[in-house]
Parts: sequence; C-alpha cells; structure tokens
Amino acid sequence: MPVTVLYFAVAREASGMESESLDAWPATVGEFRGALAARHPTLARVLPRCRLAVNQEFAQDGDPVPDGAEVAVIPPVSGGAGRYRVVDRPLDLAEVVDAVAGPERGGLVSFRGDVRGESHGKRVVRLEYEAYVPMAERKLEEIGRRIGAEHGAEVSIVHRVGALLPGEAAVVIAAAAAHRAPAFRACEATIEALKKDAPIWKREVYADGSDWVGMGP
Repeated sequence: MPVTVLYFAVAREASGMESESLDAWPATVGEFRGALAARHPTLARVLPRCRLAVNQEFAQDGDPVPDGAEVAVIPPVSGGAGRYRVVDRPLDLAEVVDAVAGPERGGLVSFRGDVRGESHGKRVVRLEYEAYVPMAERKLEEIGRRIGAEHGAEVSIVHRVGALLPGEAAVVIAAAAAHRAPAFRACEATIEALKKDAPIWKREVYADGSDWVGMGP
C-alpha cells in the first residue's frame, strides 16, 4: 500500500505541497528521510531540522516505515477532547481554570501566552499558527498527563491556531494541586514541554516579510 506523506509549515513551503502518496518500499525512517530529500531538493535544507512522525508517533531514524503508513514531516515546533484541545477561536482562560479546579486542590496556577507586538527588533503584524491537529491534541494530552503525574497535579491545555493579532492569546494552561508549589512547577513544566514537542508552528509576519519561528537564520 502507498505511504502518505504530510508536510507542515516550512516543510510544506519547501516541498511545494501539503501531502503526497508514494509507492511503498522497505525502508527505515532514516532511509525515508534521504529519499524525500532526493525527491524534493528544496526540502533538503529543511529536513535535517525536522522530525518524522510515523502514524502520529515521533520516530527514530532506525525505526521502520510500515506499508501503508502515514508519515508527517514535523518542523521545529514553536502548543484531545476535554482538557486538551487545539481550536480556531479566541481563548478564554476560564475554560482551563474551570477544567482543573476542585475543592481538594488548594493551589491553582494559570498561564496565558499572548502574541507580542515586537520580536527581534521588528514590529509584528500578526502570528499565523498551524498544527497537525490530531497528533497535536494527542501530544497535549500526553504532556498534561505525564507532568500531572510527576507533580501530583491536574493540567489543562488549549492552544489556538489561525491568524492572531498582537495582544490575542495563543495558549492557555492551568495546573491545580493540593498545594501551590507543585501547581507552579507543573504549569512551568507544561509550557516548556509544549514548546518542544507539540506539532504546532508559528510564523511571525512583519511589514517587510515573515519567518517561521524555530528555523533559525
């Protein structure tokens, strides 16, 4: 069966397509990466900084690419149902606070990440967020449950996609625990993990151009 390849953010721009279907061949993830670079020379400069996800799980270069797999090319990231969601509407901090609040949790810490109007000395016109939504929601849930278990806390995360203006909220997080210290630690650990592992990207748009955040110079 063919292998479906999905391209996101800067990888989509470099390949010139959102997805493609390739004839299957016995390959590891590393070999598959090399084949994609050969097939799309303009993608070659981007691929070394991308991770590949096979069937919505991050994969190592030595892992196999099964027949009929879905392979996503995941550039460096910039944030399920219920407490872990990716949405295309304005965010309300109360939705994550209410999701974790309870009489047995005396410490509740929240975080709201807003779009800044300036970055690296340039005025930001807007940010454009996009996500590999099914995998992103799974990763948000994995992050929230793992960090919650580590700190004895309940965690909720909602991230927005689409075009956001300066001052609008891109992500809201809440962590609640029996005491304030684990709630603070869980909230901070959650935003750091989200920035590293959630397949959500942002492009900063300026008056004179734009940049995908995380790709470097």
